[in-house]
Amino acid sequence: MATEESATGPDAAPGLLASLRNLAANAVAILRTRLELLGTEVEEESLRLAQLAFWGLVAILFLTFSLIMLTLLVVVLFWDTHRVMVVALLAVGYLGAGLAVGFWVRSKLRSGSKLFSASLAELAKDHEQLTSRHVP
Repeated sequence: MATEESATGPDAAPGLLASLRNLAANAVAILRTRLELLGTEVEEESLRLAQLAFWGLVAILFLTFSLIMLTLLVVVLFWDTHRVMVVALLAVGYLGAGLAVGFWVRSKLRSGSKLFSASLAELAKDHEQLTSRHVP
């Protein structure tokens, strides 16, 4: 009879509370790790986007300079014969290139980003482990 009281009495409560505390501590540690991963991904993505924006602007600057010089060269080469036709063809070519790049950018914007993919994968694994019925 004394063993039944100790299993259900005051001795059982500290073990249960300790288990609950350990469970809560583990849950907080997992959540903290996931939030740190999320923060790291946000930081990496912001750095990547800043670098892409900078180097993209540098590329656009140099491509614009070279395009202006190439256009002037072609117009000067055909100055005496077909300068109006050459300017018109170059304008149509630039329009076509601009439209093609615009459609490409639009498709990239619609395709979305892979931001937080690692965090979402880890959370999915955590959810799978917590909801599985068998204990390892």
